[in-house]
Amino acid sequence: QVQLVESGGGLVQAGGSLRLSCTASGSIRSINAMGWYRQAPGKQRDWVATVTSGGTTNFADSVKGRFTISRDNARNTVYLQMNSLKPEDTAVYYCNADVLLPWNSSSQRFWGQGTQVTVSS
Repeated sequence: QVQLVESGGGLVQAGGSLRLSCTASGSIRSINAMGWYRQAPGKQRDWVATVTSGGTTNFADSVKGRFTISRDNARNTVYLQMNSLKPEDTAVYYCNADVLLPWNSSSQRFWGQGTQVTVSS
């Protein structure tokens, strides 16, 4: 139905930057919120940031002031710009999108496959 494909992960030194991208494709009527979660080894998946269809953004306290989230509605793409990265930001990052399918009246959440971000000290 809907596929989310992420890119942009990798290895970076502490203090560096990375930009993640995530593009949704498939049977999409519209997309409400899009966002990012992350999961470090042995830990639960934690919310990182969200952007609404109108552009309102919210961030977890741990990334506030260092990460920004944006989206290109025409391309069904969400971005996560990560600056001043710390070793504790190391995790698999997952994007999600709340998609309104053509045959539904309420949105459904879809997830990407995850992209690894590793920050070395």
